[in-house]
Amino acid sequence: MAKAPTKKTDSTAHLGFEAKLWLTADKLRNNMDAAEYKHVVLGLIFLKYISDTFEEHRAKLIKGEGDYEGANPEDPDEYQAENVFWVPADARWSHLQAAARQPTIGKTLDDAMVAIERDNPRLKGVLPKDYARPGLDKQRLGELIDVIATIELTAAGEGANVDNRTHRSVDLLGRVYEYFLTRFASAEGKNGGQFYTPSCVVRCLVEMLEPYKGRIYDPCCGSGGMFVQSEKFVESHGGKLGDISIYGQESNATTRRLAVMNLALRGIEADFGPEHADSFRRDLHPDLRADYVLANPPFNDSDWYRKDDDVRWRFGVPPKGNANFAWVQHFIHHLAPSGLAGFVLANGSMSSNQSGEGDIRRALIEADLVDCMVALPGQLFYSTQIPVCLWFLAKDKSGRPPSTRPGGHPSPSGRRDGDEGKQLRDRRGETLFIDARKLGTLIDRVHRELTDADLQKIAGTYHAWRGDPHPTSGHPLPLGEGRGEGIGGYRDIPGFCKSATTAEIAAHGYVLTPGRYVGAEEAEDDGEPFEEKMPRLVAELHAQFEESARLEEAIKANLRGLGYGG
Repeated sequence: MAKAPTKKTDSTAHLGFEAKLWLTADKLRNNMDAAEYKHVVLGLIFLKYISDTFEEHRAKLIKGEGDYEGANPEDPDEYQAENVFWVPADARWSHLQAAARQPTIGKTLDDAMVAIERDNPRLKGVLPKDYARPGLDKQRLGELIDVIATIELTAAGEGANVDNRTHRSVDLLGRVYEYFLTRFASAEGKNGGQFYTPSCVVRCLVEMLEPYKGRIYDPCCGSGGMFVQSEKFVESHGGKLGDISIYGQESNATTRRLAVMNLALRGIEADFGPEHADSFRRDLHPDLRADYVLANPPFNDSDWYRKDDDVRWRFGVPPKGNANFAWVQHFIHHLAPSGLAGFVLANGSMSSNQSGEGDIRRALIEADLVDCMVALPGQLFYSTQIPVCLWFLAKDKSGRPPSTRPGGHPSPSGRRDGDEGKQLRDRRGETLFIDARKLGTLIDRVHRELTDADLQKIAGTYHAWRGDPHPTSGHPLPLGEGRGEGIGGYRDIPGFCKSATTAEIAAHGYVLTPGRYVGAEEAEDDGEPFEEKMPRLVAELHAQFEESARLEEAIKANLRGLGYGG
C-alpha cells in the first residue's frame, strides 16, 4: 500500500466557509461564556447532522430501489440496520427550524434531544438538554438555528441533486464541528486544552505511527480528535471506515459527550466505556492490549489518584506531584507485544530528575522502549505557550513482523492487514532524536501551526530511520557517513536529527532532550577563503566604527544647537 502523508488542502488559518460560519455564530454569543456557548452550538450542529443523515437514508427507503425495495421508511429498524440514528418526527430539523422564531424554541429543542436519546440508546446521556433555561436568549437561539441551516444551503450549491446535496451537507457538518472545536479551544484559552489537541500535533502523531488497522486506545481522549484523525488517515490511504477499532476513556463527563458526538458525526464506532471515569482510579478497559496508543494527557498533573502497589508501575512508582510517568506506564501497560505508542508530554519529562522521575526514565531507556523523541516548537497549543515534546515507544524494535518473532503472533485485531510480512530495520539499542523547534508557521500573534511540509519532514525522517520499505515521504538527504550509515535513505542532519545508541544516551545522564544529541546546524560554506574573508570583515568593521563616530558627532552638534550641548 503506497504511503503518502494525508494532504491538507488548506491551513486552518485561512478564512473559508467554516470560518465565516463561526464569525456569524460568535456574534450571537453576546455575553455568554465560551465554555457554556460551546455546548449550545455543538449540540445544534450534531442535531442537524443526525437529522440530515436520517433524511438521506429516508429518501432511499421511500424510493424503494434495489436492496430497499419494500422497505418501510417509518420503521426505526431500517435505519439502525444501516448505523443511522432514528429521528422522531418532532425532532427533525425541518420541524425545529419552522419553530425557530417561537418563544418556546428552547423547550422544543430539549424535547427533541430527549426523544432522540430515548430512541437511540448509544446517545443516552450525551446530548445537551438545557436549551429552555431562562439565561439563554431565545431570539438569538432561533437566529443560531438559521445560521446552522445555511450549511445545507452551501451543500446545495455544490450538489447536483438532492441525494448528493444531503450527503455534502453531512460532510460539511463534520468539518464545521471540528473547526468550531478549534475556535472554542482558542476562546477558552487554558481550559481549551482540556478537550482539544491542535490538529497539526494530532496529524504528526498519526502520520508517524501509521495506524492502518488494529486497536487504537486513548485513555484521556478529550473530544476524540486522535480517533477522528486516525480514521481520516486510514481512508486517505485506501482503507475503509472500521479498519481500526477504537477504545477511549475520558474523566470529564462534559468532554466525553463532545467525543461521543464528534465520532458519531462521522459514523465511527467507539467503545468509551459505560460512563466517564478517571483512568488511574478506574480503568474501563483493564484487559485491552492495543496496537496503537495515541494520547495527549494533562501536562504535569499534580492532582491525580495513585495506588502505590498498582500493577502498572513496572518501571517505578510515579511521584504524587506529577502524573507524567504514571501516564507513560499506563500506556505501556495497555500495549500489545508489538504495539506502538505516540503521545504528547511537557518538555520536563525528557530531563526531570525530581522525585524519582529520572530513575523511571532510565528504566524505560534500558528496557529499550524509547523509539523516537521529537521536540516541538512553542505556541502550538491554545492551553499553554510552553513548548512540548512527542514520545514514541515501541514494545519490540527488532523490526520483524509479529508473526515471525519468537513466540510472537499477529495482532488479534489484525494490525496492518496485508502488511504482516513487512520487515523494518532492527533498531534495538537505538533511539532517533528530532529537533523540530524551528519548524512551524505563525498563523496569528500567539499561535503556530506545523505545515504539510513540516509534517512530511518529521514523519519521513522517522520512517526512513526505522527502515520502512515504503516511507511516507522519503528523507530530504541521501545516505551519509558516520552514524546512520546503512540505513537506506537516512543520515544524521546536524541541528535536526540524530540516531543515538543507548550508551550515548547513558553518557548524557539518560536525558532525552533532542537538542543534546542533534548538535548545532551546520553553517553554509559561502566558498570565500578565510585568508580573504577575515581582512574584508575587519575593514568593514573599521568603516562601521568610523560611521558611528561621525553620527555621534552629528547628534552632539544638533543637541548643542538646541542648547543642550556640553
